[in-house]
Amino acid sequence: MTVQQSGRRERKKAATRQKIADTALRLFLERGYDAVGIRDVAAEADVAVTTLFSHFASKEALVFEQDEDFEHRLTQAVSDRSPHEPLIPALRREILALVRHCTADDAAPIWRMIDASPALRKYDESVRLRHADTLARAIAADPDPTRSETAARTIARFVIDAYSLSREAPDPEAALDEIFPMIEAAWEEAARPPRHT
Repeated sequence: MTVQQSGRRERKKAATRQKIADTALRLFLERGYDAVGIRDVAAEADVAVTTLFSHFASKEALVFEQDEDFEHRLTQAVSDRSPHEPLIPALRREILALVRHCTADDAAPIWRMIDASPALRKYDESVRLRHADTLARAIAADPDPTRSETAARTIARFVIDAYSLSREAPDPEAALDEIFPMIEAAWEEAARPPRHT
């Protein structure tokens, strides 16, 4: 297979995935999440149910279709920053961009739907835990030997919680301005030698 054929196949696959996700979201918002089944989405998107499941592992995953991109952006904020850029400001900048995306006017109906559905709230919680684990691995892989794996995992959880708390706040940017100095202080404290009493 040529590179061109491979590229065409990947573009077609991505277009199908996006079509399924867009169709699902439209149906969920029009009819209600619980009123729409997987077969409804597949029929409306003009794909087989098996095709839908080859792109999305569950009905909940259709709502969180940008999940992998979100996770990738977080790890890139750690790994792609310049050698002298501190970790926490790089993470704050990425979280701010993600929060702005998720608090745009067109995202509000989606979050109302998620908040109204126990299944989607539970899935959102599992996604956040997975993001925290992935971010913790990226932080732990950073070449700074002064902090432990526990510190990396703790800061990752704080950062993911900062995203959730600020997304729900009346003024998301002000919330981040309040939260990130605490994260910065915790990160600095983690670099200090342990105190023995």
